[in-house]
Amino acid sequence: MAKIEFDNVSLRYPIYGSHGMSLRSHLMRVATGGSIEKDSRTTVITALKNVSFTLKDGDAVGLIGHNGAGKSTMLRTMAGIYPPSSGRVNRQGKTATVFEIGAGLDYELSGYDNIIHLGMMMGLSYGEAKALTPDIEEFTELGDFLQLPIRTYSSGMTMRLMFAVATAVVPEILLLDEMFSTGDAGFKEKSQARIHKIIAESKIFVFASHDMNLIKQYCNRIFKLEHGNLEEISLELIL
Repeated sequence: MAKIEFDNVSLRYPIYGSHGMSLRSHLMRVATGGSIEKDSRTTVITALKNVSFTLKDGDAVGLIGHNGAGKSTMLRTMAGIYPPSSGRVNRQGKTATVFEIGAGLDYELSGYDNIIHLGMMMGLSYGEAKALTPDIEEFTELGDFLQLPIRTYSSGMTMRLMFAVATAVVPEILLLDEMFSTGDAGFKEKSQARIHKIIAESKIFVFASHDMNLIKQYCNRIFKLEHGNLEEISLELIL
C-alpha cells in the first residue's frame, strides 16, 4: 500500500539582505506566493503553512495555483527532497519524480551513463537500470545522441531522456511538475500514452500544472495552493 501523509507541515526559509526593502518584499511575495515575515535581520518566507492531507492508493491529484504558488516546493516536500521546518511527512512506496529540466543529471556524462545514474537515484540496481536501457533508448528516439554528453542536448532532448527514465518502470508514487508543457507534439502524444498506463498501474499520482484540461483528464482530486495554504477543491467546480 502506497501513502503520502502531511501532518501540519510548514516549510520556511530565510531571505537575507532584504530588510527594509518594501518594493523587494512585494516582488518576493508575488514571486513566491508564500507569506512573508520579518525580524531585525532577515526576511522569512513561509512556502507551506500548516498543510495536512493524506493520499492513498488510487489517488490522482492535480496540484494547481498561480506561478510561484509553491507547487514545485510541495512536490519536492512530498518526494523528501525538502525537509519540513515543522510537522511530519510520511511517505510509503517507491517514488519516481520528473521535475525541472536537468534535475539530477550529470551534464558531463553521456545519455547512456545518465540512464544508469538516474535509474540508481530512483533506487534501481546497476543491473536493473542497465536492463531498462534499450526501452529508454527506443522511447527517447535520441539515437546516437545518447553517446554524447548531456551538455550538448537541447532542453527538449533532455526532457525526453528524463521522462523516459522516470517512467521506464511503473512506480508506486509518481510526482510530475508541468510534464506536458514542453516538447513537440509527437513526444507529447507518446508521453501522454505512457502516463495513461502509469496512472492505471501506479498507486498515487500527483501532477502540478496550469492546464486544467489535462488535470480533468488525469486527476480525481484537486489541491489548490495559495500563499502557502492548501485547499482541496471539488472536481465539480472545474468540470
